[in-house]
Amino acid sequence: MTPTTTSTIRVGLVDDQALFRTGIRMLVSSQPDLEFVGEAGNGADGVLMAASARPDVILMDIRMPGMDGIAATAEIVASADRTGTAPPRILVLTTFDLDESAARAIRSGASGFVLKDADPEFLLAAIRTVHAGNSVIAASATKELLEHFDSRSAPRSEPESFGSLTARERDIFQLAARGLSNAEIAAGEFLSEATVKTHVSRVLAKLGLRDRVQLVVFAFEHRLVE
Repeated sequence: MTPTTTSTIRVGLVDDQALFRTGIRMLVSSQPDLEFVGEAGNGADGVLMAASARPDVILMDIRMPGMDGIAATAEIVASADRTGTAPPRILVLTTFDLDESAARAIRSGASGFVLKDADPEFLLAAIRTVHAGNSVIAASATKELLEHFDSRSAPRSEPESFGSLTARERDIFQLAARGLSNAEIAAGEFLSEATVKTHVSRVLAKLGLRDRVQLVVFAFEHRLVE
């Protein structure tokens, strides 16, 4: 196996279908910038694999016998928090566009979801994208998920942490929650992209969120989108 370099993305896979695992392993291993470092057939073994192989990105199936992908995702993220290490980026593998389980996995710490029948090039691009710290879900798709499954009327609930945002940060929060990219926010607010990126990073830090996907989840769960 080619030695790992600083630019190599370490990829793990958790799925109960052996044939599917074989296909993904071959696909990932064919890429010079990706390294397949481990696989598991259920959530419990996936947690162990994450701890031993330390992948940068994990492709996580949702429906598996025993511990499912949602529980495994939550445990992997919680374990990283307990040890003070950065958790791997987790991409949920799902069969349906509008899957309530995908939304639950995002709440548990996943960085997004990918359809299991996605084109190979899309899956590879998704791995690289989440490794770079971005989401592979269009924010509109995330909103659709949350609106579809959390459409019950509920009062606006502003967490204490939200009160720590400055007026400018609240503006940026609103725009990011609606799905605007840094470039779009910069153009609309007459700011540089670097400034917008800084604001977004501060918002995430103050709210205790890992990425923009969780920002959208946070905004819709607390009915903060104006």
